[in-house]
Order: sequence, then C-alpha cells, then structure tokens
Amino acid sequence: MKQTLKIAIPKGYLLDSTTELLNKAGYDVSCFSADNRKLFLHSKADDIKYILTRPMDVPVYVESGACDLGFAGKDVLLEVESNVFELLDIKDGYCRIIIATKKDCIEKVKSHYEHFGSIKVATKYPNITRKYFEKKGMQVEIIKLYGSVELAPILGIADEILDITATGKTMTENNLVEMENVVESTTRLIANEVSYRVKNEMIENFINSLKKVIA
Repeated sequence: MKQTLKIAIPKGYLLDSTTELLNKAGYDVSCFSADNRKLFLHSKADDIKYILTRPMDVPVYVESGACDLGFAGKDVLLEVESNVFELLDIKDGYCRIIIATKKDCIEKVKSHYEHFGSIKVATKYPNITRKYFEKKGMQVEIIKLYGSVELAPILGIADEILDITATGKTMTENNLVEMENVVESTTRLIANEVSYRVKNEMIENFINSLKKVIA
C-alpha cells in the first residue's frame, strides 16, 4: 500500500509563505485556492494530504500522529512543549517575543525588578512567561489573553506584556516600549517521532526538496 504524507499547515500569517515555499520546492499547491474553505486538502499530484489548522494546534496534531509533519513557529513550539522532532529551520516568519510596558510606566516597572516585587504580566504565552520569570527569580501574576495583549497595560490590568512582534509598529502605536528581548522565532518543520522512523525516506526527500529553495 502506497504511503501518504499528512502535513499540518498553519492558518494565518504563515499560510502564504508556507505554500509559496512548497510551490518553489516543486509541490502542487493548487488545492490551496483562495475560494477553497476546506480544512482537509489533498494534492493528488504529490499524494500529500494537507490539514489546515490554528498555529498553536500544529504541534498537537503532529505529536498525536494525526499528521506526520507540520510547519510551526519556534514560539509555538516553546509554548506548547509537544514531544516532536524539530527537523529544519525554514528561516521564514521571523518575529520576536519581547517584554514591553507603557512608556510612562517603565521606571515604575523597573522598580519592581529592583525590589523583586510581584508584577502582573499579560500574555498569550503563559508557559514561556512563567519559565522566563522563574529564571529571574521573580514573582509574577500571569494574565492569559487571547486577543490584543497591548490593551492590558493601557487599561491598567497588567504592568507589562510578553508578546510577539515582527516590526514593533503595533507596540509603538499603542505607546508601549520594549524592555527585553525574550526569544527570536522562525518557522520550523517538525515531525511525529513514529512517522519519522516509518516514513523516513519520504520525509527525508521532502526535507531535501525544501533545503534546495530555502534562502
């Protein structure tokens, strides 16, 4: 029986760059048409099945074996902490996770750091936040948000935020200033551990195809 690769593709800002990479590597991406709202796509030309999902869910599907491979940001891998193989740095989707606060509150926040007082941090990344401040030996109250994290200091529900940024423009427009750079992130190709052993030749061929077109 012929083997098929199942690949998790993140929806959102990484979708276009991922499909562009696949196209450059010689894979048929016609199934990713703009008017196609399906979440389960099949490229019969390459015998690859693509699963479109939320970025945070990519490593979950790969770890469980629902997908053999997936494209995920390093920020997502650090947050979700799934047990997967990280095979390749795609060197795309560059962004940074940073600590930021209101411009007129930076001295106040720094005083918390100096006296090791407890601070409130709003974030979409509670695991990264917890580990980061644990290393500093600081007490923090983590406020998990799903939407615009930048609003938290403005509305007074947090002293600072830990969030992702590509250009810093949103931070500047909301009167926030960067305090620390936590980690840099790019897109990674990940694999299910069992799939990597069982479908090793197929996966290695896929990796080699991508390597040829990665800048």
